[in-house]
Amino acid sequence: MSKTLFVGRVLTMDDDQPIAEAVLIEGERILAVGSERDLVARAPDAALIDLGGRVLMPGLVEPHGHPSGSAVFVSEFVVDIRPVVLETADQVMDALRSAISERPEGVLANGWDPLLQRGLNEPTMAELDALAGDVPLVIVHNSGHAVYFNAAAARVAGVTRETPDPDGAAFRRDENGDLTGVGVEAGVLLLLAGPTMAKAQSEFPKLFADELVRANRAGVTTVADLGWNPAQNALLDVLRDSGALTARLRLYEMSTATGGAIGRADAGDDLVRQIGIKTWADGSPWTGNIATSFPYLSNDVTASIGLEPGHVGAANFTEEEILSISQRYAAEGWQLSCHAHGDLAIDSVLNAWERVILDSGLTDHRFRLEHVGAMTPEQFERAAALGVTVSVFADHVYYWGDVLVDDLFGEPGERWADAAAAFATGIRATFHNDGTVTPLEPFRNMAVAETRRSRSGRVLDGAAGVLRSDALRAHTINAAWQLRSDDVLGSITVGKYADLVIVDRDPSTVSAEELAETRVLGVYLAGVPVL
Repeated sequence: MSKTLFVGRVLTMDDDQPIAEAVLIEGERILAVGSERDLVARAPDAALIDLGGRVLMPGLVEPHGHPSGSAVFVSEFVVDIRPVVLETADQVMDALRSAISERPEGVLANGWDPLLQRGLNEPTMAELDALAGDVPLVIVHNSGHAVYFNAAAARVAGVTRETPDPDGAAFRRDENGDLTGVGVEAGVLLLLAGPTMAKAQSEFPKLFADELVRANRAGVTTVADLGWNPAQNALLDVLRDSGALTARLRLYEMSTATGGAIGRADAGDDLVRQIGIKTWADGSPWTGNIATSFPYLSNDVTASIGLEPGHVGAANFTEEEILSISQRYAAEGWQLSCHAHGDLAIDSVLNAWERVILDSGLTDHRFRLEHVGAMTPEQFERAAALGVTVSVFADHVYYWGDVLVDDLFGEPGERWADAAAAFATGIRATFHNDGTVTPLEPFRNMAVAETRRSRSGRVLDGAAGVLRSDALRAHTINAAWQLRSDDVLGSITVGKYADLVIVDRDPSTVSAEELAETRVLGVYLAGVPVL
């Protein structure tokens, strides 16, 4: 079996040996970690890779992604209007008009964001009818938690005023019960985007492989899919057989109100494994549907996203509904994952999970709270006591930091995404980018969590910044642990897979500004270069 020896600066993320001079791999695994002298003597015939001024570290882990959805939403099947692509409302409207003229069969657009693309408002069905006429038009909000559609799109999808609300989702209706052209949460999105998603299925293996390459370019060698549809498992087999899986996958199936997963808990292997169930306790701060104890501000900006003065968001499920869902899936052995931004939503989930954990005598369950924008230090303490972990959407501070404080919440926005409070309790917290919501940029996540600085340079000082060591753990060993894979991933440790990344600087020593700009120069999956 061939051996490869990396020589130079090695950041291992292994507390027993944090820095090394050399790493020896044999086949898929790490054979030895230590000094250059010792490993050269041990394997004089190994292929030598001199890092020079570069640094070797473990492959990064994206613990909360949506690669199966992102694969379609950044493809040619969807019009990309995200604020990271189109900065202004005029650019968005021009792109939509062009797409409508070029795609008479229908347009699915993704990325509508009135908070960052000022001048956009929450569109009505009448406005979208005027814009697109008989061309079916579906626009997905940048958060993925709201969707806007015209009458033609509703007809194509078979949606009428009699269509019931999907579990945990809703169509907004006027006082007469008619559709307004607005829907919230995944169940509605899947109904309206279904025709386009069906077209993309024939290209899914290629689209998914392309998405994994994009992950590799960010230094990611393992990505979790927090909205996996097990019906697509056969497509993964196609990718595996062709050698196109360039990152490991950890899959979370979406919950249903009746419970009962399609997949089987912990099915798969170290390359692809289904490990969890995902539920949504509330929605997105950008669309007004997170369950908080405090109201949104009342101003022109909140009016532009359709909120009445003094608006307070609501949860998708009651506490009893969360309990019922959680009990059924926990009984099947699943790791539970729940999207929860608002402090009231977080209370509901912790209350429900406490009953599940205590009644079932669970210990190493690693139940996960996702995003946790408004989570308080006291709630982090409670989560830690229950053995509940969190994944923090740190990039919210960078892209929407000013909006959170000035336009949406005031003081609660200053303490948004308080990762330091999570680490202070001993929680093995992680960071993520949530599919297409923000670009996959783990090194920027680390920097933002440390500085709490927005794009404008403003510091959200209602919470402390994290330590660099914790920031690095968030996308390596902690993320591997959250995904129940720390025995084989997350650090450069003897016996683990040789999932490795070469970067252009030492992320443990550079400034936060330099950390955010770290460049990935090489990626290995199980000892094989994939970038």
